[in-house]
Amino acid sequence: MSGLEQLYQQIILDHAKRRVGDGLQEPAPGHASGESHQHNPICGDQIQLRVELDGTRIVRISWDGTGCSISMAAASVLTELAEGVERDELIGLIDQFREVMRSRGSVEADEEVLGDGAAFAGVAKFPARVKCAMLAWVAAETALLAAA
Repeated sequence: MSGLEQLYQQIILDHAKRRVGDGLQEPAPGHASGESHQHNPICGDQIQLRVELDGTRIVRISWDGTGCSISMAAASVLTELAEGVERDELIGLIDQFREVMRSRGSVEADEEVLGDGAAFAGVAKFPARVKCAMLAWVAAETALLAAA
């Protein structure tokens, strides 16, 4: 395993332990919110995710979930990336993450854009694990649509 792969693996493990955003929070009065429950029947991973917006800006993403380190770390990374960004920017991040995940390793993740999300580029080489990595991102996309 290369040094970069080891670093990426450590980032995923760290986020799986830290779980930024873990614990579903009630939205503040006057804020719009949307919620989504996603389940991966292949491995049993589940997430209930809420997006809270003030106008078009993401105020907070919170979630409750169970699953493998990849799915929980992906939720943590998403939460960290999304806070404070505009709705359309989050949709763009979701699209870029999806493109990397569907590439089977042929699309390189842009660390400048995806931050710690770039650590999941290696997961794209394992189709069975892509759904784990995408679970929270799909939940966020669905929650944004519900908040519209």
